[in-house]
Amino acid sequence: MSKSQYETFETWWPYEPYGPGASVYTADTQPYALYEDTYRPAYEAQAYFVTEPLLPRQGGRAQQTGSVPQARSAPQDRSAPDEEGAGGPETLAGVGGRAARRRRGRCAERPESAVRRLLPQALVVAFLAGGTTAFVAKDKAVELTVDGKQRTLHTFADDVSELLADERVPVGAHDLIAPAPGTPLASGDTVAVRYGRPVRLTLDGQQHEVWTTAHTVEGALDELGVRAEGAYLSTSPSRSIGRAGLTLDVRTERAVTVMADGRTRTIRTNAATVREVIGEAGIGLHGEDITSVPLDSFPRDGQTVTVLRVSGTREVREEQIPFAVERTEDPTLFKGTEVVAQAGQPGLRRDTYLLRIVNGVREKPRRETSEVVRKPRKQIVKVGTKPLPPSVAGADHLNWHGLATCESGGRPNAVDPSGTYGGLYQFDARTWHSLGGTGRPQDAPEAEQTFRAKKLYVRRGSTPWPHCGARLRG
Repeated sequence: MSKSQYETFETWWPYEPYGPGASVYTADTQPYALYEDTYRPAYEAQAYFVTEPLLPRQGGRAQQTGSVPQARSAPQDRSAPDEEGAGGPETLAGVGGRAARRRRGRCAERPESAVRRLLPQALVVAFLAGGTTAFVAKDKAVELTVDGKQRTLHTFADDVSELLADERVPVGAHDLIAPAPGTPLASGDTVAVRYGRPVRLTLDGQQHEVWTTAHTVEGALDELGVRAEGAYLSTSPSRSIGRAGLTLDVRTERAVTVMADGRTRTIRTNAATVREVIGEAGIGLHGEDITSVPLDSFPRDGQTVTVLRVSGTREVREEQIPFAVERTEDPTLFKGTEVVAQAGQPGLRRDTYLLRIVNGVREKPRRETSEVVRKPRKQIVKVGTKPLPPSVAGADHLNWHGLATCESGGRPNAVDPSGTYGGLYQFDARTWHSLGGTGRPQDAPEAEQTFRAKKLYVRRGSTPWPHCGARLRG
């Protein structure tokens, strides 16, 4: 270490106040690192003490004998001459002169350097004092309660929104914030946040999706304005509601009137169905008894339910189902001729009727069930489109009306008791077909029957009508 900065000397105590046991350090002999106003590098702030000898006071006491404490640094070689050619410590004039010159140099420079050193410090202190005042003015002590958890904190936020953002408190559309977001803050204010909780509420049979900030079922019902006294709750009123919410079924107490057997009963109930209300009223249902409202419906406040006593029997009836008729044209038949190709058959339906007596009054039979036993079969009729035949020469002048009256009474569809002969002129089927007729003669039109009869007369005369043939000429 350079001697230019750190030099050690033996210390003298020329008189009592500076003798053994007294401090030998003055402002000039304090360690450099201990000066508060000295800005020295850290490597110089070591416990090296720089001391200078004190000159003996004129007329003072003689030098005391004994061991003299040495400085902490290594002692110099006393035999070496100093800068001014003097010897060891005995040559006090030389040593004292050099130390005095160094002390006077430092003392001469201290006032200006002290001012230069103190000025930045004063500015820093002034800046810190102003910043501290602003710091204290912006700081606020606020009480924050989040979902029931309370804490007191210091904040620089200007309003409620900044406070919640700084404290990272998330809020949603269904959450309650008091005071409202954006409200200015002052020291001592209280801010409360209550999170919304979804409740899937079924109230008296009606389903709702609601939100509440209450922590319990009882608090939620009070917040929603639901009267819980006498009501049925699907869960305990003291049950807590988590952030995920819950499902709640509430049936409030209602007044329902039941009329049965000529008596009226009004009860207060929180039943879920009309059936339960009737049971609570002490009324039994038997057999075919019915009610004025469905038994599984929800009973409303002020509703009246009537029980109807029903008795009666069931009756089975069979009814015919009429058949349809289908008509088709046939060019082989003369116009006006209709032949039934397929006879129709009616169907059969079996119906069950309920014959009831309600509260002593017989009702109109009511059909309960209907069953088709046999389906109807349609009837097919052929309609002739062939033009009527011309007259038959040699037979047109005869009395065919008189013959028809004698044979069949003038009825075209007449049939003898044996079923062998039919029509106006009582043709048998074989003769009819030999004359070009189709089907049965009694089903053919009158004109066609007369035409076939004339053809038969031309062939065989009046022989086919042995009893009435004489009428042809009369």
